[in-house]
Amino acid sequence: MGDIDDRLKAAGIELPTKVARGAGLVPCVQHGDLLFVSGHGPADNDGNLLYKGRVGSEVSLEEAYDAARATGVQLLRSIRDHLGDLDRVERIVKALAFVNSADDFHEQPAVVHGFSDLMVEIFGERGRHARSAIGTSNLPDNQPVEIELIVAVRG
Repeated sequence: MGDIDDRLKAAGIELPTKVARGAGLVPCVQHGDLLFVSGHGPADNDGNLLYKGRVGSEVSLEEAYDAARATGVQLLRSIRDHLGDLDRVERIVKALAFVNSADDFHEQPAVVHGFSDLMVEIFGERGRHARSAIGTSNLPDNQPVEIELIVAVRG
């Protein structure tokens, strides 16, 4: 087991292999040493959404933070499935996060801290990343958060 696997285990996170959900879905595309990871939401290990609704109305800030963390777990699953080993992650470079927001909700960065905190917990300094947190009025399946990534990888 690698260093990252040990950290995941210590955090109580299990990453079973993700099941592909359609021929058109490509969770990751690698170009050179960069891995581009498609947008993911806060699902459980069977692909069921854990949270639904707009943050600031149906979903609280605390629930949305947890949803962003759960989204990070799903992103890690896809990265691990693509690379075979999360120890190949050199750095989380950039995260683009969308928050399904009520009209008067303006704390999108606080929501996405759930994801960012997880990346630092698992990867240490390699998990610190540039990030954008954008409010939007709708997301697929009424999920509260969607996050995509750019990751630098080692050979």
